[in-house]
Amino acid sequence: MCHYCGCREIPLIKEFIAEHEAVTDLAGDAVRALDADDREGARALVDRMAVLLLAHWKGEEDGLFAVMRENEEYRAYVDALAVEHRELAAFLARLDLDSAEQRAAFRKAVDELHDHIAKEEDGLFPASLTELTGEQWNLSFDAWRAVHTGQALSGPA
Repeated sequence: MCHYCGCREIPLIKEFIAEHEAVTDLAGDAVRALDADDREGARALVDRMAVLLLAHWKGEEDGLFAVMRENEEYRAYVDALAVEHRELAAFLARLDLDSAEQRAAFRKAVDELHDHIAKEEDGLFPASLTELTGEQWNLSFDAWRAVHTGQALSGPA
């Protein structure tokens, strides 16, 4: 995980990273529940994870992704990230934790989620520092706020 560019000091990026951490914590707890054969507990954790992800993805895609996509250089990268969002959402929606095959697929999906997050935190977020204009940052912040009504960002915007 990148710690050198300073993007983690941007309140919006800080929020995205906090959301990543919350989701990966839930995913890890779900895997541990499965390891203990607590499918009901795992299902509750996966459901919470899915709710957080849907809000997180909407904030990312309507804001940061949309403005980064304006630059041809980043369009394919951002589009691929959005496809990964759709694939994971569809997988989680149909996940049957009573199936051994599906439990194994969930573990693989958690690993892929970590890879996805690295693409954002080590690629897209640092690139946003040099690419976005003030107006594009404002649009990105507004998109996050639209999904997270009543919540404040972690610092001045």
